Amino acid sequence: MSRIRSGGFAKRITMFKKVLLRADLTPSQAEILEYLYQNKEAKASEIAKKIKRSRAIVYKEVEELANIGVIERIDAPNKVSVFRANHPSQLQKLLDSRENKLKKDRELLNNYLPDMISGYNLTHNKPGVRFFEGMDGIKKVLWDTLSSQEAIMAYSDIEAIDKYANKLNKEYVEKRKKLGVKKRGIVKDSPFSRNFLKNYFTDITENRFISGELFPFNTLLQIYDNKIAYATLSKESMIGVIIEDKNIYQLHKSLFENTWQNAKTLDQLEEEGGLSNAK
Repeated sequence: MSRIRSGGFAKRITMFKKVLLRADLTPSQAEILEYLYQNKEAKASEIAKKIKRSRAIVYKEVEELANIGVIERIDAPNKVSVFRANHPSQLQKLLDSRENKLKKDRELLNNYLPDMISGYNLTHNKPGVRFFEGMDGIKKVLWDTLSSQEAIMAYSDIEAIDKYANKLNKEYVEKRKKLGVKKRGIVKDSPFSRNFLKNYFTDITENRFISGELFPFNTLLQIYDNKIAYATLSKESMIGVIIEDKNIYQLHKSLFENTWQNAKTLDQLEEEGGLSNAK
């Protein structure tokens, strides 16, 4: 037996097969490549006989392996084509390529997933609930609103947003401005909120104020497109929840509109002077 077929190498080849399967090759592709790693070159018919697969399958698989660059096809005049394994480093290139494709596919899915979920929920009349954690989770909750087909209705704790998500909020509002997504916000009346919102993207955002005693702290609630999105911003907890249900949406929308009618604009507050029971 030649040195290339020694027992030690054969054991490694067995392990190689497991690796090849993890490289997203089919079982028959892994067997073909395993065989070619042990043999300099071979005809498709010979490979089929040795790995005990049908010729039709092997012919199909060697062409695919050649297309992705892990083996090469060698043609000669008046001779049957033979196949030879390329350097194993080609597998790394294959994995890198598939990893990049998977990343792009995942990004594409993430872009369309909210619409797919919406369609499913409407068709099957099921409320959709998604839960997120950490700053990345808060970002997903915020970014979901950017596809809103209506003006977002929001309750916002400006001080909590500025303290815990200042950079993220700046990026969010710039994207919202670019997309032209408008928002009506109800915020806690405080000197900080008044100063922060005095000239805050007034072309796409309208804010009104309510008493600080009535406002839930460290919380952001956004109402849009049959969805309710909650975000908690605090040192102890950063979580986000998106609920998609028409009835829950309608309830929160009605409550928002009622509160909006009783909330005051910044101009009204300044005319009255002082703070409206703000703390």
